[in-house]
Amino acid sequence: MSNTWVLVANSVEAKLYSTDELGAEMSRLREFGHPESREKGSALASDKPGKVQSGRGGHGMGDTSAPKDFEAERFAKELAQALDDGRATNAYQHLVLVAAPHFHGLLNSQLDKKTHAMVITNINKDFTSCNERDLQTHLKESA
Repeated sequence: MSNTWVLVANSVEAKLYSTDELGAEMSRLREFGHPESREKGSALASDKPGKVQSGRGGHGMGDTSAPKDFEAERFAKELAQALDDGRATNAYQHLVLVAAPHFHGLLNSQLDKKTHAMVITNINKDFTSCNERDLQTHLKESA
């Protein structure tokens, strides 16, 4: 039997499970939360963008990435680090990533190459609100 980790995530929360087979019984290993991703953009930004005076008018200088995107990326890095640590300690042999489409891309971009090579299934859906029984069904259908 091989141990498979299943990460179910969106930009606000994630659950990490362990299973021997997709669709079989899973045990929850850990839950992650990132409430900052729920905040309004104005609450995350520390200050208004500066202004630059040029010629007759001025224009605002702002960060090209929204604060919510920054927080989602921070959460993706945190999750990727947990997955990298698990791989480095041989805690799992296979990895399944289940995430909301945009967040899935962020998560994939943060995984190290060795961890990325352990991914056997990618599911671009947000199943974070599913109970474990429904999640098992979705995984079995996707496998």
